[in-house]
Amino acid sequence: MNIAIVGAGKLGIRIADALIGGDYSITIIDTNSNILQKLSQQLDVMTVNDDARKLSVLKSNNIGNFDYLLATTGDDETNIVIAAFAKQIGCRHVIARVRDPEHMNQFDFIMDTMGIDHIVNPDMAITVEIYKFLAEKYTLSDGIFTSGGIAMTEFQTPRFPSIVGLTMPEVREVLPDILVAAVSRNGKIIVPHGEDEIMEGDFVYIIGEKKRIQEIHNKTREKNKYTDLHKVMIIGGGKTGFYLAGKLSDFGAAVKLVEKDLDRCRYLSTNLKNVMVLHSDGTDINLLEEENMDDMDAFVTCTGFDEENLLLALTAKQHGIDDVISKVSHENYKGLIEQMGVDMVLNPLDISASSILHYIQGSKRVLSSVLIQGQAEIMEVIANSRMSMVGVPMRELDLPNEVLIAAIYRGQEVIIPNGDTVIQLNDRVAIFSLLSGLDELEKLMKTTSY
Repeated sequence: MNIAIVGAGKLGIRIADALIGGDYSITIIDTNSNILQKLSQQLDVMTVNDDARKLSVLKSNNIGNFDYLLATTGDDETNIVIAAFAKQIGCRHVIARVRDPEHMNQFDFIMDTMGIDHIVNPDMAITVEIYKFLAEKYTLSDGIFTSGGIAMTEFQTPRFPSIVGLTMPEVREVLPDILVAAVSRNGKIIVPHGEDEIMEGDFVYIIGEKKRIQEIHNKTREKNKYTDLHKVMIIGGGKTGFYLAGKLSDFGAAVKLVEKDLDRCRYLSTNLKNVMVLHSDGTDINLLEEENMDDMDAFVTCTGFDEENLLLALTAKQHGIDDVISKVSHENYKGLIEQMGVDMVLNPLDISASSILHYIQGSKRVLSSVLIQGQAEIMEVIANSRMSMVGVPMRELDLPNEVLIAAIYRGQEVIIPNGDTVIQLNDRVAIFSLLSGLDELEKLMKTTSY
């Protein structure tokens, strides 16, 4: 399968790294020769140092015969044009990253007119996850995910206190037909293993046979909890702040949006209804206190600087705000985030990569999937003979810590796997993975040429 990636930025490299090997042949096109030279030494890809906006460049590299083209440059219009050109000359599937709010209400028109198959908008994807967490209080739809005979539900430990303090084997003794797929603790999703314990205040995700999970869901679900969101403060009026403020305002929350750029404030005030836009530096704690920071139900930091977002999130937690969410792009802050007690941390790169990989994998491989707190996902795939995970005892798969094979649906039987379990052809396999582990997950599922 031939895949062209235009733009050797973080997202393009992330996708290339995930797809290397198997039956993917990857070509990366960029105008920066220095970046391409480094890439060619690090990754098994073909590099082209040229401008993909030129039709001659696409034709000379035979893009018309490619299966996929992904346009991920830093400019929306460039991505749209390149994807449209590639489609016109015969590329089967084209994907474009488009971020500008001005394009939001015309995605369908752009796709239909330009022939673009899939548009990725990381800021809107992050907004959707934050909205689900704040307004609906569930990251799964209505608190439960079902597919085939398998289901997953989520609850906080006060709703099921008997499992607090138990290790994973001990939980299996109490609930032999259930698997703890993940735990959300201090804003970070964890895939638990072995002697990891359930702690007080954890948000727990369990998976098993649909009927059994539905019973537990009915007992643990907190009715009408979504109605308690009234006041929200958002720091940073960029694309994420803009999308989120509008969505939460439509929900009925009183939103205060803090932005330090005056021209941007004018744009926000003009384009957002019923949102209070404050022209100030979000790091001015005195101002935030004057604006009744302590009275907020939720506090979201989404400036363009990770350090600023984390500092403000920590400050909000110290002020006793219930729900604190932060947008953080760098993986290096993972350990720090876990210690801070932030309720939810989102990485736009992870979310974008997940969306693109799922589209490339296609419905023949991934039957269904859902993001969880913007940090992980549960997906169901059909096992085929060319996947490396088929026909091998689970203990020999050498699964990374970020990935968990959670359940298998075989015929009418739901299997909670152990080390001796072997995945068979045509099994429906539920896999839980952190978005940071997508590269390893792709290696597990990828097919190889004979």
